[in-house]
Amino acid sequence: MSLCMFYRNLNNNLLSKVSTIMAKRQSSDMTTFKEVLRSAKNVVILSGAGISAESGIPTFRGAGGLWRKYQATALATPGAFRENPSLVWEFYHYRREVAAKAQPNTGHLAIAKYEEKHATDKNITVITQNVDGLHARAGSKSLVELHGNLYKTRCTKCKEVLVNTDSPICEALAGKGAPDSAQIGSDIPVKSLPHCQKASCGGLLRPHIVWFGEGLEPEVLNKAEAAMSACDVCLVVGTSSVVYPAAMFAPQAAARGATVAEFNIEPTPATPEFHYYFEGPCGTVLPLVLSD
Repeated sequence: MSLCMFYRNLNNNLLSKVSTIMAKRQSSDMTTFKEVLRSAKNVVILSGAGISAESGIPTFRGAGGLWRKYQATALATPGAFRENPSLVWEFYHYRREVAAKAQPNTGHLAIAKYEEKHATDKNITVITQNVDGLHARAGSKSLVELHGNLYKTRCTKCKEVLVNTDSPICEALAGKGAPDSAQIGSDIPVKSLPHCQKASCGGLLRPHIVWFGEGLEPEVLNKAEAAMSACDVCLVVGTSSVVYPAAMFAPQAAARGATVAEFNIEPTPATPEFHYYFEGPCGTVLPLVLSD
């Protein structure tokens, strides 16, 4: 059985348990939820692509998922990088440039302000599936980036991970990566792509992103699981609840008795399983909920 299938089966079992233990109809009562949140000691905010979409970051799923002729998810794989690292780097250069121009929205800022306000009376952890760095730029401190960060590189040879915010990250990528380009492939020589600067290495760099077909870093996953296992309230913010293993985090929390509230512009497959659902843009609803 594949790891992905294992997670799906596990999550289905958890959802079944949640359905049987929840006695009350799902609520959108903001006043009641704010009272629950006020008394919480350990809070997790689990965010996904929806909150970044409100800052203009493409979700790369559905209608926004096409880059040139390619499905973006097809480029975010180890195989795609092995076959054509220049094309993949063009794609990620484009993503880096888009994210660099974006600004944290009122949803990101509300989360960061909530963290700051309750730094001494609550343990608050932000777990994000996003790689754009907007939570950190908004001011979030206790941040777990499940899938990596666009502004980090990893050497394919020595495995060193470094922060790199250069624009462009190498001269060969200047002016490259346009999604509407008539050019299908990439003509950048591999030797001109980003490489490790250590004299003893010189290996090809790759984006420090967890690609499809790869597992989360054990240290990152352990931090996320520790926060989820301790939380008494979990806010699920702008996530489709379909990407594993993050998709099982909130159902697991609900199954053991934590209060889970979902914030999204539309229901997701997991919506019926949570205690609260608040519909609307994260940038509109979160400031109302986190203001106290």
